[in-house]
Amino acid sequence: MSEALSMEGDIVSAMTATDEPGNKKTVFTIGELAKEFGVTLRTLRFYEDKGLINPKRDGQNRLYNRRDRARLKLVLMGKQVGFSLNEICDMLDLYDLRDGQVVQLRVALDKFNEQIDVLKQQKSHIEQAIDELSRTVEVVSGMLKQKESAER
Repeated sequence: MSEALSMEGDIVSAMTATDEPGNKKTVFTIGELAKEFGVTLRTLRFYEDKGLINPKRDGQNRLYNRRDRARLKLVLMGKQVGFSLNEICDMLDLYDLRDGQVVQLRVALDKFNEQIDVLKQQKSHIEQAIDELSRTVEVVSGMLKQKESAER
């Protein structure tokens, strides 16, 4: 994925709708966001259809503001760590409450911790599968060596 999605510090900046220092741009085209985040135009239109981002229209052109850019960043980071679009949508809906972000941050923290648990469990299952497959590779390699030496 693109540099725009580097995880360190970006979740906080996306949640608070701040950008990198010196980035003064306030309006983005669909092509600019697609390029920046390494996604297709179709992906951005799909997210718009799902209500995850809401660009303004200038004729046929979609114009995204900094808020849309921050929401897109959150959507893509959420997808990257395994959240469903429905879960991401729920968190973004809280983002729109403008409650000083206390509720949003609490819910997000709970969801993040739940997802960490899910990912740790998946990691454990993957490590077990790798161990089993590695043992199988050793056994099959040994069998192959025996067969090859018997053919000589």
